[in-house]
Amino acid sequence: MAGIHLAKGQKADLTGGTLGLMNIIVGLGWDPDGSEEVSGPEQRAEVDCDASALLLDADGKLTKRTNLVWFHNKQSACHSVVHSGDNLTGDGDGDDEQIRVNLIAVPSDVHRILIVVNIYDAVNRRQDFGMIRSAYIRVKNASGGAELVKYNLSDNYSGFTALIGGELFRRGSEWGFAAIGEGSHAAHISQLAERYV
Repeated sequence: MAGIHLAKGQKADLTGGTLGLMNIIVGLGWDPDGSEEVSGPEQRAEVDCDASALLLDADGKLTKRTNLVWFHNKQSACHSVVHSGDNLTGDGDGDDEQIRVNLIAVPSDVHRILIVVNIYDAVNRRQDFGMIRSAYIRVKNASGGAELVKYNLSDNYSGFTALIGGELFRRGSEWGFAAIGEGSHAAHISQLAERYV
């Protein structure tokens, strides 16, 4: 069964629509554009995108530093959110980075899990999301790998160095996914995280 394709601003039910869904994989993919002009050898560096997850409370706040999961902190303190590791280039097919979430193990004080992507060292490398194409975020069932929802980030994100791709949200005992697609000028994940402190 094919997953649901979302447009910006749309939401989809996850657990109510898939009986017994406990473990999911949030996959993020992108490709370097390859068409940008380069002015010197320093501009030929690969565009290194980094996915992260922010575990937020009911007020949308990041209350613990350990609730920020990224390539320097690959697992939340509760072990419910685990990062797959850093992909330096975005080359190749399929997901470039993945974040695994055990929905049953997410602490009750976490109501939203925000999935974001930053460009590593964007300021020094003079890079932004205008140099990226075919970006997407999707949610798969970790058991069997069936795609549940997918959101293609097709807006023009030139000038932005971070993207809020989407979020998992809790509604009672059920979980859903919202397609956000919001650009940000945060140069580092710590700067983006400050918005939620």
